[in-house]
Amino acid sequence: MAENVEEKIRVLIVDDIPETRENLRKLLYFEEDIEVAGAAISGEEGIQMAKELQPHIVLMDINMPGVDGITASEAISQEVPIAQVIMMSVQGEADYLRRSMLAGAREFLIKPFSSDELVSSIRRVYELGAAQRARYQASAPPVSMTAQRQPLPPEELGKVISVFSPKGGTGCSTIATNLAVAVQMETEAKVILVDGSLQFGDVAVLLDLKPVRTIADLVPHIGELDGDLVDSVLVPHSSGVKTLLAPPRPEMADLVVPDHMKRILEELKKTFDCIVVDTWTSLHDLVLTIMDVSDRIVLITTPDIPSIKNTKLFFEVTEALGYSPEKVFLTINKVDRRSDIRPEDIETGVKHSVAATLALDERVAALAANQGSPFVLSAANSPIAQGVISLARQLLDTLMEKEEVAETTTASAGEKLAHRLRFSR
Repeated sequence: MAENVEEKIRVLIVDDIPETRENLRKLLYFEEDIEVAGAAISGEEGIQMAKELQPHIVLMDINMPGVDGITASEAISQEVPIAQVIMMSVQGEADYLRRSMLAGAREFLIKPFSSDELVSSIRRVYELGAAQRARYQASAPPVSMTAQRQPLPPEELGKVISVFSPKGGTGCSTIATNLAVAVQMETEAKVILVDGSLQFGDVAVLLDLKPVRTIADLVPHIGELDGDLVDSVLVPHSSGVKTLLAPPRPEMADLVVPDHMKRILEELKKTFDCIVVDTWTSLHDLVLTIMDVSDRIVLITTPDIPSIKNTKLFFEVTEALGYSPEKVFLTINKVDRRSDIRPEDIETGVKHSVAATLALDERVAALAANQGSPFVLSAANSPIAQGVISLARQLLDTLMEKEEVAETTTASAGEKLAHRLRFSR
């Protein structure tokens, strides 16, 4: 059932201080698309009023006597599925934020906040909850109709390419960003870039995007994740690539645990042909989870001894994990002809063949980063851009070969992947 576009956003205020409740009413009074459906003076009353009023948004104070905001939010999230909680607090400590999000809150406002901050938060959270409201408002089909349903055809799942470096400063995020855009340029596939560097992700900056919605918005509803809900938090880029951005604050990274990431990537594979995931320099459980589900790991190193040492150690880890050699795509970034360390030396040192090399071009890379414009678009003819485009082509080729090997009994082996990626070089 489609939502009524003229429907007002119903807001329930839950705060034990009368002045705060009245101030919130005044801040929202002149907003034509918002109405205050009620106000509760305690967490317990807030739970009861939420059940009765079925509000879209609950403005919840975190510190209240008796049933506090955390407990009340947990109850409302479970018993009133259409209600989205915005937590309010005079304290902005990371622990408060983390506990609020785990309790089901969709946003966290630190008092005092302005009218613009309040209204924009309400509208943003209301929009994020659209898919969930539609799901719960839809009428259940009759039993007879259910019995007549045909089984769904097997799904063709997209391919995951993770980009990782065992040493910081190698250009991992820059390569991941440009790689995703290059895949989009080389194909007509549906491509998404996931910022898996959750604490200090750079994808939004490198693509000049505003992170109004992030991966953290999916956490409260991870158990009921579907394509519509995921799509509601994606941020599109002008290149055609969709993005799933990192949380806006470092402390929110803890909200996303390995099982969450695995579930999100599984859902993305149903919709997108190619999922490129940027990661960070750590063998954290979450990074290992990303690698486990990846079809290819683009391993970034640079021609310097510390980076080569860490790369060699990483290959020891992949061997222990049982990853096949072809899963890891060793790529050397910042290759300079004047360097004493050549790609062949790195191959010998790490005992793994080099799949791709990218030229050192600090000026082009820095300019692209500062402007928020991928160099495969803004400087497409530069050596570094051509290197990333070549890397994208190699990855697509190897993924097709993998599909052919896996489906040798199929008459047109590889055509499924070629069709899914709509390969059109």
